[in-house]
Formats: sequence, structure tokens, C-alpha cells
Amino acid sequence: MSWKLVFSSEFINDVAVSAGIFLLFLLFRKMFSKYVIALLIKVSRKAPNTFFSHIFLSFEKPIQWLFILLGIYISVWYFPYLDQTHLLFIKLIKSSIIFLVGWGLYNFSSSSTLLFAQLNERFNFEVDEILIPFLSKVLRVIIVIISFSGIAEEFNYNVIGFVGGLGLGGLAFALAAKDAIGNLFGGVIIVTEKPFTIGDWILTPSVEGTVETITFRSTKIRTFAQALVIVPNSKLANETITNWSEMGKRRIVFNLSVAYDTPKDKLEDVMNQIEYMLKNHTEIHQDTIIAKFDKYGVDGFDMYFYFFTKTTVWKEFLKVKEEINFAIMDILNNEGVALAIPNRKLYVNSNSEGTQSETYLRNSQDSI
Repeated sequence: MSWKLVFSSEFINDVAVSAGIFLLFLLFRKMFSKYVIALLIKVSRKAPNTFFSHIFLSFEKPIQWLFILLGIYISVWYFPYLDQTHLLFIKLIKSSIIFLVGWGLYNFSSSSTLLFAQLNERFNFEVDEILIPFLSKVLRVIIVIISFSGIAEEFNYNVIGFVGGLGLGGLAFALAAKDAIGNLFGGVIIVTEKPFTIGDWILTPSVEGTVETITFRSTKIRTFAQALVIVPNSKLANETITNWSEMGKRRIVFNLSVAYDTPKDKLEDVMNQIEYMLKNHTEIHQDTIIAKFDKYGVDGFDMYFYFFTKTTVWKEFLKVKEEINFAIMDILNNEGVALAIPNRKLYVNSNSEGTQSETYLRNSQDSI
């Protein structure tokens, strides 16, 4: 009877100690989260860069769970009928630690887009903005694969054999996921060839707008009507892409027709004045300026103008174009030259056959 009482008393004491240790680690977890982590984050934010603050924020939750894991591991030493040296228990503890480390690294890689951008700006790395989201996503995938492999190795699972087994069903997988694979390779083409980058104004047969984001699967383009169009990378990589943001200058081309009763000297004078105005305009690109009497048009003398603006910004381009139009209008008014007005002359054949004359008149009216 006394032996049972002693055993019962030892059992209760061991359970109490085990529970106390676990509760103590829960208390440590709360204090560490409330004071230590908060202090580290506060201090790191005073640093010249946000690298350490990102680390502390990324590992805040995993460290909290690490306290729980340590509490379980140590409390098991005192809990009756549980063997802390059991192989399965050791494997579970190690796998949990690998998972927590992978979790923290994954959180850190999620904020690596901003980190890559800061490093690119500070150290002048020649990394295009289009690559930064890709690098962040690739880093996350690598972390997940390494963490999975580490946990699998703890349970003596042959990862290499698993990868080899995937090769047996590779054909079926490729056929089932051909669209996803096509989009992935399309994204790789966009990244490597760089037909555009984030913020560029592009035109394709299917959409026109500003590039907002580029992912593995698709590219998001914001139209000028503020609609968001998501284009699969496989389609975008096979389309003709006009990148208007890469323009060094912007073209203006048009014809202007003046009346046929304009004298030759007046026409030459108008052409010379317009050409002089274009060559002395500060916003006109001087490499290519063409102002010529082109042809005899249907309604008058056709003048042909072909030149470029220095600016490629849409609103500034329209402003320069408006200034040119007003300047040409002033030149024409000062010289008394009128623009050609489309007109038609109607000839009526007067003869004794009224039916034939009436038919001719009707056809002529229809052609006006």
C-alpha cells in the first residue's frame, strides 16, 4: 500500500514538474515576444537599412514556436512513461526545427523584393526591376524544396529516388501542365530578352497600357481606361510588342491641302516659312524635318510634313503638336492662303431626251 502511495506521489510530482517546465517555457515565449523581439525590432529600425528589422520580423513567429518546442522536449524528460531518446521523438523534434527555420527563411524571402530593390539602389547592381519579383519567388521555391528535403531525409526517405520517380510520370505531367509550363517559359523569355519592364507603356495586338507586375504565369497591364488586363506569358511572348516607353522621339506626319488658286510664289513662301518655323522650334527634333510640296490633290495643292518631337510624353507631345498647328494657321492667314475645301462640280447635259438627262442628273447627285 505504501509502495503504491510512493509511486503515486512520484508520478504526480513528475507530471507537475513536466507541466511546470512547459508552462515556464510558455512564459518565456510571451516575455521574449513582448520585450526582447520588440526591443530588437525597435533598435534595428534605427539602422541605415532595413535588413535586420526584416530578419527579426520574419523569425518572430518561428522563434515563439521554438520556445514551445523546447518546452515539449525538456518536459518529456520528466514526464512518466515517455522516452525522450526514442528515435521517432528525436526525428519529430529535428523535423520541427527544420520546419521553423524554413518558415523564417520563407517569411524573409517574402520581403526580399523590397530588400533586393534597396540593395540594387545602394550598391548600383545592374538588376532590372523585372528580375526582382522573379528572384524573390525563385528564392521561396528553393527554400520550400530544401526544407521538404531536409524533413524527408530525417525520416530516411530517399529524396533522390523520389525525384527519379517523378521522371516516370514526367510525360503525363508535362501534357497536363503544358499551359502552365508554356507560361513559365514565356516569363523566362520576357525576363531574359527584356522587351519591356515594369512601368513601360506597351502595345500588343490584344492590349495597350502600362505594365504593372510580371509573374511566372502572367503579366498584368493597366489600360488607359484603368482596366486591369491579365495576359498569359505564353501569349505575350509570341505577340508583336511595341514598347512606346523606349521611344527616343515621337513622330508627327500629315498632309495639308491649299486651294488651287494659290499663286506659286505664295505657295513657296508658305512652305519656306513653315520649314523655318519647324527648324527653329525648341521642341522639334532637328535630325529629320521634311516639308515639301507633295502632289496635286483632288481639291488642291498637297503639302507633306514629316518631323519628330523631342518629348515622348503624351500630354507634352499633344501640346507641341497644338503649337505647330497654330503656327501654321498664323502663317496661312498672314499670307492670305486658304485651305482647300472639298467640292464637286455637276454638269447637266441639256438635250431633247428628257429621260436620259434626268438619269444623268440623278447619277451625278448620287456621286456627290
